[in-house]
Amino acid sequence: MTHLSRQHLDLRQLLHGQRVAALGSLNADGTPMVSMVPYAIDRQTPCLVIHVSSLAAHTGNMLRHSAVSLLVMRPEVPGEPVHALPRATLHGHAQAPTPESPQWHQARDAYLARFPEAAPMMELGDFRLVRIPVDQIRQIAGFGAARSVDPQEVAQLLSAQAD
Repeated sequence: MTHLSRQHLDLRQLLHGQRVAALGSLNADGTPMVSMVPYAIDRQTPCLVIHVSSLAAHTGNMLRHSAVSLLVMRPEVPGEPVHALPRATLHGHAQAPTPESPQWHQARDAYLARFPEAAPMMELGDFRLVRIPVDQIRQIAGFGAARSVDPQEVAQLLSAQAD
């Protein structure tokens, strides 16, 4: 059996336990934009999956410039220092699979497994699924505890079942 570090286990729990991320994209003029997106994890690929409206500014941003960042963090706990909040920044490139393609169905299944209440939104014509294969992760496990995660571990973290 492979030994997994405490940081690995904490990061896996963070990524699989949270359901919302801050998505960073670039506007047409190059200025950054951050928005909130619910996300699912497609454990088979592995990648993140988001479901976005074509009317949203971040969707146009991703179509123009696919490089994105997502920040996933634990909620603030009253009485605890916010500087020590566990968090991870994920970097990747957004990809919009062709509707009804195998990748689209796989992304849809992953998203609906996490957000079954979103099924009616899948029928809306202005929404699309976006896959974000993650190239790298920067983990902040607490105050003074930071590390970069190598690509092999990224794939292992995203494909793993949550604790």
